[in-house]
Amino acid sequence: MKHFETVCRGEGIKLTHQRMEIFREVASCADHPDADQIFQRVRKRLPTVSLDTVYRNLWLLSDLGLIVALGPGRGRTRFDANVHNHHHFVCSRCGMMRDFADEVLDRIRLPASVESLGEIEQTHVEVRGICRECMKK
Repeated sequence: MKHFETVCRGEGIKLTHQRMEIFREVASCADHPDADQIFQRVRKRLPTVSLDTVYRNLWLLSDLGLIVALGPGRGRTRFDANVHNHHHFVCSRCGMMRDFADEVLDRIRLPASVESLGEIEQTHVEVRGICRECMKK
């Protein structure tokens, strides 16, 4: 929580009770909850919190580097007809997504700790960064 407070103060972000509880919920969970799960859990402590408030604060916390968004980006879920083994580059500014191939990544060996969680069906790497077009701007 100390790091959370330091970052928020450094960026001039108010330390609201709702924001603190939302961060506390994400930081205390090992299950990587989605926004709705966070909303349901925080609402038990703060009955007046709205789902919109949870979403806005989650994206703010992500922008501040305090949490990481997993899975699809802020926009829509995307679909890919390329069912062959490949990986993705995603621009964290504009959302551009492109395929790339790499034989070394295709052969990545997962640690036993991952395999102990269940049967692995597919592995792909998602690289996030800033695309060339956004870097020009």
